[in-house]
Amino acid sequence: MTTLPEAKLFIDGELRGATGGATYDLTSPWTGEPVGKAANATADDVEAAIAAARNAFDNTDWSSDENRENRLAIVTKYRELFEANRERLAQLAIHEAGAAQGAVIRAHVNMALDGWDDYLAVFPRVEWEKDYGEKEAFGSIHKRVAVREAIGVVGAITPWNVPLYVNIGKVVAALLAGCTVILKPAPNTPGMGAIFGELANEAGIPKGVFNVVFGEDPALAGEMLVTDPRVDLISFTGSTGVGKRIMEQGAQTLKRVFLELGGKSAKIVLDDAPNFAMEVGMTMLVFHAGQGCAVQSRLLVPRSRYEEAKQILKGAYSNFGDNWGDVEHPQHVMGPVVSKRQMERVLSYIEIGKQEGATLLHGGSARPDKGGGWFIEPTVFVDVTNDMRIAQEEIFGPVLVVIPYEDDEDAIRIANESNYGLSGGVSSGDHDRAVRVAKRIRTGSVSVNNGMCISGDIPFGGYKASGVGREWGVEGIEEYTELKMLAWPVRQAEPA
Repeated sequence: MTTLPEAKLFIDGELRGATGGATYDLTSPWTGEPVGKAANATADDVEAAIAAARNAFDNTDWSSDENRENRLAIVTKYRELFEANRERLAQLAIHEAGAAQGAVIRAHVNMALDGWDDYLAVFPRVEWEKDYGEKEAFGSIHKRVAVREAIGVVGAITPWNVPLYVNIGKVVAALLAGCTVILKPAPNTPGMGAIFGELANEAGIPKGVFNVVFGEDPALAGEMLVTDPRVDLISFTGSTGVGKRIMEQGAQTLKRVFLELGGKSAKIVLDDAPNFAMEVGMTMLVFHAGQGCAVQSRLLVPRSRYEEAKQILKGAYSNFGDNWGDVEHPQHVMGPVVSKRQMERVLSYIEIGKQEGATLLHGGSARPDKGGGWFIEPTVFVDVTNDMRIAQEEIFGPVLVVIPYEDDEDAIRIANESNYGLSGGVSSGDHDRAVRVAKRIRTGSVSVNNGMCISGDIPFGGYKASGVGREWGVEGIEEYTELKMLAWPVRQAEPA
């Protein structure tokens, strides 16, 4: 197993260890053994990062209109340096996040770097100034113009499941907008944050504009960022429970909070789907062991074809067999879950499903024969009702639940009877019918007949408990800005 280089903090332009030299071990999800070390940031380190970011925003020209093209050039150079480090990024995804080889290039590296390119492509479309025309007031005609400005210091708190993708989603948008940034990666995946620090000086990012802090304690740095009045915006991707706490704590300083939270997305296969077997069978939650906020973890199929769907899934899972869990296999898309804690959580939900009366069609067990890490076999429950906990709560593992519905109205009702609203899908042989159903699902994105509704050039975010705000696309950059209205008299009004 590869040994990763030590992950170091990046504060005020300096790559360094934690105050006092403390480190912590990184554990490989594949083996359960140490795979590297990371600096264990102290409160003093986080304080230094906040002070550096605040100073860089307040006392340099990083955010100025005149520096906009220079920011774009620096962020473009930054992207080139990441391109030269593709193999390093792949190794980090495998050995920190537990990504399988077949998922690494496709999702953990390619999609992430493509998203960076999309930000660079849409940046010219950001409307930095908008003319609201003229209007009479108090005897004068007034010109009104809105200008868009960087919001200030950003605390970017990111998860472990697809760390490069989410880090890029926040860091690149904030830098392009003219903000200064403190990136706080998850304790499990510090290296995927540390590499941003390692390449920042070479890209030409000015001192203090970008900083990285992380540590073994998942809460210390994050809570400092959320409660500090010098931080203007918190951008968080993670669980809904933590998101609620961030919103509550952030309210004390009235900072803006962007939250991309959990999901329990529904895929509705309508009775006229042209390839019913494929639409049902391809919904297995095996890619990256189901550890994605937007995965379609509830499969809704017509009751009239429910028994057929069960047989299709039984065959699909059986055919998938043991084609997963080999760290060396280039085609495997599923490996372990990220940690022992996560494995225990997923297994507890599998037990809950059994106790609730759902039928375990396939899987349901840990697989220590795959190695010393945190392996759970692909799992599917049928005979599920939408009020069961396994249908309502985010499991974040390779567990699919299959729910029957009576008609289109019933399918829409079931899809919407969820606290979440992040993504979803609708499949039908009738495009207009599929779009009608999709428009009525209360969720931030819907794939119609397998359309790609998540991409770096379009906004992504959720309804309800799935979050607040939008990431990616022009809207993703604008999340890190404020609008300021300017008005001035231009002439006297004509007498009435």
